[in-house]
Amino acid sequence: MQVSDLNDNTSLGISVKWLVQIIIVAAMVVWGYFGLTSKLAHIEIDVLRMKDAVEMNSDFRVKWPLGQLGALPDDAEQNMRLKYLEAEVSSIESYVDTLRLKADTK
Repeated sequence: MQVSDLNDNTSLGISVKWLVQIIIVAAMVVWGYFGLTSKLAHIEIDVLRMKDAVEMNSDFRVKWPLGQLGALPDDAEQNMRLKYLEAEVSSIESYVDTLRLKADTK
């Protein structure tokens, strides 16, 4: 068979067995390709979610101690109690100072 023998009427003989195998291999290649692209898309979405979580954590880590994100209700109550105790200690210290002055004058 020469190259000049190829034309529109040239037929190619292939067995059904080989045709089925070629179709199955082509289907497996297409299925594998779409499986890989799907997995890559899923991984990209996971990476974006992780980046967002890291940024939110960084913002929280910086802003929470500075009080820019607010305070817990327990923190507010604790601060109120600490201020009350500071006032009590201050009044007790002034009372102790007056007792010392009276003791020193005697």
